[in-house]
Amino acid sequence: MRTLRIGIIGTGNWTQRAHIPAFQRCENAKVVAICGHDLVRTREIAKKFDIPFACTSNKELVGRSEVDAVDISTSTNRHFQAAIDAIDSGKPILCEKPLASSYQEGRILQEKAAKKGLPTKMGFTFRYSPVILRMKELIDEGFIGTPFHVNGFEQNSQFIDPNTPFRWNPDPNTDKIVPGSLEEYGAHLIDLTLWMMGDLSAVVGHMRNAIPQRFIRDFQNIMNINIDDGCIWLGKFKSGALATFQTSFIAIGGYPGIELRLYGSKGALIARLVEEFGVTETLHAARPDSVEFQLQKVPDKFYPSGYSKDESWIDLQFGNLIQNFVEEILSGKSTNGGFIDGAKSEEVASAVYESHLQRRWIDLPLT
Repeated sequence: MRTLRIGIIGTGNWTQRAHIPAFQRCENAKVVAICGHDLVRTREIAKKFDIPFACTSNKELVGRSEVDAVDISTSTNRHFQAAIDAIDSGKPILCEKPLASSYQEGRILQEKAAKKGLPTKMGFTFRYSPVILRMKELIDEGFIGTPFHVNGFEQNSQFIDPNTPFRWNPDPNTDKIVPGSLEEYGAHLIDLTLWMMGDLSAVVGHMRNAIPQRFIRDFQNIMNINIDDGCIWLGKFKSGALATFQTSFIAIGGYPGIELRLYGSKGALIARLVEEFGVTETLHAARPDSVEFQLQKVPDKFYPSGYSKDESWIDLQFGNLIQNFVEEILSGKSTNGGFIDGAKSEEVASAVYESHLQRRWIDLPLT
C-alpha cells in the first residue's frame, strides 16, 4: 500500500495530543502540511512534529499537490468552511465532531461530498473503542435479539468549577438556553446508538443550566452564560425500542465517562468506557438464564496495530480511527462513520433542543 499524505487544519491541544500522534503511528500515513491561525505558532508546531509545510490558509493547504487527504481538527465554527474548501479540492476528509454548527450545514456538507463521491469520516472516536467494536459485532451476530431498551450516559465533571476556563462563548441573549453538553458529548452517544440500533423516530428532552456564571476563556473574565450543563432525554427508535440518555458537564465521575447499556430479548450488554484504577474500558454481558453480568474478553483484532492493550483510551480509539480512515481510502473500500452519520447526529441533537424549547415530543426526521 502507498502512503497517504495528510494535511491537517487546526493546531489546538486535541490536534497535538491525539490527531498528529495517531497519524505518525500509522504505517501508511504521513502528515505533510498543517494550517493554523497564527503562522509563527503553526510553524513551531510543524517543527515540533517534523511536518514539512505550515500555512494559515485552508485553501492553500488543500490545494497543495502533495496533500492526499484532509483532517479538520479546529473549533466547530470553522468546520463548515474548512470542509467546503476540502470538498472543492476533491480530497477525502476526516472531520472532528460535530460536523458543523447546525444540522442544516451538516446536510449541505454531506450532500456536497456525496455528489463528488468523496470518502468522509467523522471523529466519532468512541466508535473505534475496542470494547464498542466488540459490542457492535455481538449485536450484529444477534446476541441481544430483539432490542428493547437502550441507556446512554455521559458523565463529565471537568466544568463543575465555574473558574475553569470555558471554551464556549456566551450568547448575547442569556434568556434562552443554548446547547452545550448535548452537542459536545451527546454527539457520541447519539452516533453510537444510531449505528447499533437504527434510526430514532421521536425524542423529548429537558436541559438545565446549573452554573450561570463562568470564566470565559476568550474574554478572560467571569461572564453570564446560559448553556446546558446537563441534558436528559428520551428516544423512541423506529424498531420500537425505547431509550434514555444523559449528558453533562457537571456529573462527577470518571473521564470520559461514557456508558452504554443495551437490553434485548436474548441478552444484554454493558460497555463502560471509563478509565478507572488502571482499567481503560470494560464490556459485560448477561443472558436470560445467566442474569449476573459477566466480564467479556475483547479479541486482539479490535486493537489498533502496533498498540498495547494498556494504552490510554485516547491512543486506542484514535489509533483505530486513523488506521480505519487511511485503510479505507488506500483500499477503496466503502466508508463508515462518514458525514451522513455526522449530519444525523446533529439532527437528533437539534430535535432534542427543539423539544426542550417547545416542551413536547419532536418527530424525526426533521423537516
